[in-house]
Amino acid sequence: MLRWDSAAFEAAFGLSSQLMPSTCPEIVFSGRSNVGKSSLINRLAGRKSLARTSATPGKTATINFYRLNEARLVDLPGYGYARVSDSERKRWAELIEGYFDADRDVRLVVQLVDIRHTPSKDDYQMLEYMVDREIPFIVVLTKADKLNKTERAQRLAAFEQELVDYEGVFTLPFSSSNGEGAEELRALLADAISDGE
Repeated sequence: MLRWDSAAFEAAFGLSSQLMPSTCPEIVFSGRSNVGKSSLINRLAGRKSLARTSATPGKTATINFYRLNEARLVDLPGYGYARVSDSERKRWAELIEGYFDADRDVRLVVQLVDIRHTPSKDDYQMLEYMVDREIPFIVVLTKADKLNKTERAQRLAAFEQELVDYEGVFTLPFSSSNGEGAEELRALLADAISDGE
């Protein structure tokens, strides 16, 4: 049983060579800059500032680890922010690939996409990467509270086309503001942890 109230910041690493060994199941959060990863982690844990949020895109330049009673949450650096130097972009790529190349007990990747927008080129690259590596993932559509009913129906229909190459991928609308999707996501993550036991 995952105890969200036990969540605590554990460590942050800027280089894959620094990463601590994988000693328990891990749930990974991935997405472009400012898609709402920190806010989502805070909502899941029922805490305001477990994960630091920032209005500045590209702020999370490290892999951040949060410890729960029997699992770890892994917050990857946001990608796709234009105002980042090439060397910084390469470091991020090396960090993320280094994480997945290590022998880690990754149970699920939660890929975040802003519900208001078509997935970006970087989003598609990440999805392809996970398919190629056979990494299990779901797509969480953040900022669901920002659309009215009609816009939401249009975007959900559009996502069916935009994600048509990823047959059977599970998508979940989510709002960090009003908590929509939080209970369902907690249940999915608990299942992902217990499935591998």
